[in-house]
Amino acid sequence: MLDTTELVKRKKAINMGVVFADPDLFLAHFEPWLEITAFVSAQRAGEATTSADGVTPKLTPQQLKSGGVSAVANDALSAFAMTAALKGDRAALEKVKSSLLEKFGVDFPGAPAFWSFDGDIAEAVSLEDHVGQAAQKLLDGPPPPPPMRAKENWSAGLRFLEKARGSNFAQEILYALALWTRAKWTETLEKGVAFLAHIEDNVPILREALAESRNDEAFVANMLLKMAPAIEQDLSDEAAGFLRSLARRA
Repeated sequence: MLDTTELVKRKKAINMGVVFADPDLFLAHFEPWLEITAFVSAQRAGEATTSADGVTPKLTPQQLKSGGVSAVANDALSAFAMTAALKGDRAALEKVKSSLLEKFGVDFPGAPAFWSFDGDIAEAVSLEDHVGQAAQKLLDGPPPPPPMRAKENWSAGLRFLEKARGSNFAQEILYALALWTRAKWTETLEKGVAFLAHIEDNVPILREALAESRNDEAFVANMLLKMAPAIEQDLSDEAAGFLRSLARRA
């Protein structure tokens, strides 16, 4: 029998660390999350059974370096890094990294997840590169000048949305992204409308989009879709269709 009850329990616990970008809470549940996901995967493959005492086994040093564990660790650390970036909390990110370095050394589980968030990216190629570039600006860089601010916020929002949708922590990232999106576009409405294209058309659209009270994926997608003309961002039919499908509510 799969140990799904413990999986759900531990997922809820680490979710809180991600959504609040709380380094202590995240670190407390990081290893337990790796343990239970590895154990359930082994159960599904017929390589493990629940012990008599019901205790999830600890991971060996060799298991901590396995591909499956590394993938889960990368996902969790990327999710935490994204929510920390959305809060502009470099200290939280550094605390997680330094704690894992101290405990496991430079090849700690999920170490590659940090490459995009604190490494030099000369030219972004992959989605991870684009997310990392945007995150580093949110964490360390001065705000872009007003004429470029809305466009850079739009671009960062799109990259984070794309990355979040492939994560096991999609809802946690998207909630943080929705709060950030609301704050940034509210700031634009209050202080930056002069830098939008076709103000007379796009300001009412911006007000209407911000009137949505729910902070979720649909809100983020709708903001990206509706504000693309305001920053003179051309969307392909495929991109517009993608955002439209996410913005649609039942």
